[in-house]
Amino acid sequence: MNWIAWIILFFLIADFLLQLAADWLNLEALTDEIPKPFQNIFDPEKYRQAQAYLRTNTRFGQVAGAVDLLLLLGFWFVGGFSLVDNWVRSFGWGSLVTGLLFIGVLAGLKTLVDQPFNLYATFVIEHRFGFNQTSPAVWIKDRFKALLLAMGFGTPLLAGILAFFQYAGSSAWIWCWALVTLFMIVVQFIAPTWIMPLFNRFELLEPGELKDAIMDYARAIGFTLDTIYVMDGSKRSSKANAFFTGFGRHRRIVLFDTLIAGHTTDELVAVLAHEMGHYQLRHILKMMTLGILQTGVLLFLMSLFIHTPALTEAFYVERPSVYAGLVCFGLLYGPVDFFLGLIGLWVSRRHEFAADRFAIDTTGKVRPMVDALKKLSVHNLSNLSPHPFYVFLSNSHPPVLQRIAALEDEGLRTEVGRRRSEVGGLRSED
Repeated sequence: MNWIAWIILFFLIADFLLQLAADWLNLEALTDEIPKPFQNIFDPEKYRQAQAYLRTNTRFGQVAGAVDLLLLLGFWFVGGFSLVDNWVRSFGWGSLVTGLLFIGVLAGLKTLVDQPFNLYATFVIEHRFGFNQTSPAVWIKDRFKALLLAMGFGTPLLAGILAFFQYAGSSAWIWCWALVTLFMIVVQFIAPTWIMPLFNRFELLEPGELKDAIMDYARAIGFTLDTIYVMDGSKRSSKANAFFTGFGRHRRIVLFDTLIAGHTTDELVAVLAHEMGHYQLRHILKMMTLGILQTGVLLFLMSLFIHTPALTEAFYVERPSVYAGLVCFGLLYGPVDFFLGLIGLWVSRRHEFAADRFAIDTTGKVRPMVDALKKLSVHNLSNLSPHPFYVFLSNSHPPVLQRIAALEDEGLRTEVGRRRSEVGGLRSED
């Protein structure tokens, strides 16, 4: 083992142990007492069920993570990367096709390892806690469609990256960055209309009180909205959600059918006000920009290491190649990706607070947003009191209790400001 191998091994194990520590702290933070804001909505039995759901998923994740790490280390140290490389080279194809096959085989092996865990999580854990609505046929179709999409979109993108690093010299990373950026932008436009309908059915929200309320709100904030969609989320899970996706005329606001069933009109408008807030505050554009910058860092660092023989030698690959260097660098890049990921999670949590403020500032109501968050947390068996270190390490959303406290504080400040304004107006009249 050379110095690169030792660095990769250290960070693989450190990352696993860090996650174990975060999980342990998160479970230790659980209490039997229902937090005060939820005492009127979370009955004791449901609360115990939410805690059991967290414990089950945490322990299952730890087992899956340990197996994944052990299999990776075993594959590495028995020379698995070298065996696959020698096998794909034996066909005598060009470096580009050989590289695609090499990466495809490794991705296929990783997928085979992941599927039993995905199967157990869906049909055992999610079923036990009353969430799973997926049939085996739908589950298989989803995997088949995802595979076709990965091949259809991923193969040309990967071929372009390999070709640039093979032939474009020192400027290869810039060309790759441009290619990946274009790909990310295109996917944002086509995902709502081409990709997502492959997995779910999207129907226009029927005319009525809810649609009128949403359209009135959108007009009030100057948000151009022609259509609102309802997605058959209940096809796979009873969990509820809403989201905003796409840009321009391809953008969509989507409500899960399970969300509509459990909330009042005011609550649903508040949820969508939050989602519109992400768009109006340019959060989607900012996160996409952050992703593009992270990609640039990745590709630049890759350009420094991808042709280094020591990189592939760390994985016992005897003959250096661009495609082997790309795979090996993915493991070496882990520590950098970890720290950049923490920045992204921090930004995302700030965006959630900002979108919440936008929702209550523009609707003029605090209670519907608070009630919606409470109902969603109860329905989805959310962890109400995650440990701060776990949140820092893993969560893209702030804890719901913090969001509720921030909403109520903002609402109180708004109410005080309104009353002061009214009092000032009366004094002026006097």
